Amino acid sequence: MRRLLIAGNWKMHKTVEGALSLIRELKRLVSDVNHRDILVCPPFTALYAVRAELKGSNISLGAQNMFYEEEGAFTGEISPLMLRDVGCSYVILGHSERRHIFGETDELINKKVLSAVNHGLIPILCVGETLQEREDGKTKEVIERQVREGLKGLSETSEFVIAYEPVWAIGTGRTATPELAEEVHSFIRELLSEMFGAKKAESVRILYGGSVKPENAAGLLSQPNIDGSLVGGASLKADSFAKIVKFDAEG
Repeated sequence: MRRLLIAGNWKMHKTVEGALSLIRELKRLVSDVNHRDILVCPPFTALYAVRAELKGSNISLGAQNMFYEEEGAFTGEISPLMLRDVGCSYVILGHSERRHIFGETDELINKKVLSAVNHGLIPILCVGETLQEREDGKTKEVIERQVREGLKGLSETSEFVIAYEPVWAIGTGRTATPELAEEVHSFIRELLSEMFGAKKAESVRILYGGSVKPENAAGLLSQPNIDGSLVGGASLKADSFAKIVKFDAEG
């Protein structure tokens, strides 16, 4: 059985003070959870402070992005070594906002994925189609390209997570139905089986993201190929994120 992973992507929200307030409340609410993994991904400026607050807790720390070089003249960038230094174990890569707002290509994202793995970070590779691509019947074509190009060069021993986030559902309040999401997750697992073998494909966690809320979490997470959630807005409030983490107990 794949252990569920519930990850909170805070995006460009929370000062250090706000981040600490949120994490203290979250720790209290999920302290009894030991049957699934919990991850928070604050902005860079709050990582170090949150790391100290998480010490000894059941919550892991991740970052929202990184560059692929260890160091150098890359103004404004953050390296994998820096993320390891502040206690990160995961890093989100290829999020649709990075692809569509900042112009990140599959090639660039692949370099980041390889670098993350080589430096002991677990990449969460985000994939997903736009509304136009879905309406044009290109969902599987887009997903296959993003998965194959994003994971190029990895082996069956590499540890990584995939997050399916339909672009049309991110921050819009629109959510893929559990059945629609499951169809894409199943397709991704088939791709992974072709690329890395059936055993590896069965072990990879594939998360769903896109307007996940306490009200729809149980339906999504009950699907056989949905192994957790990458939560945006609902992760910015401790009570709503905790309800998603504990969906089977609290609905």
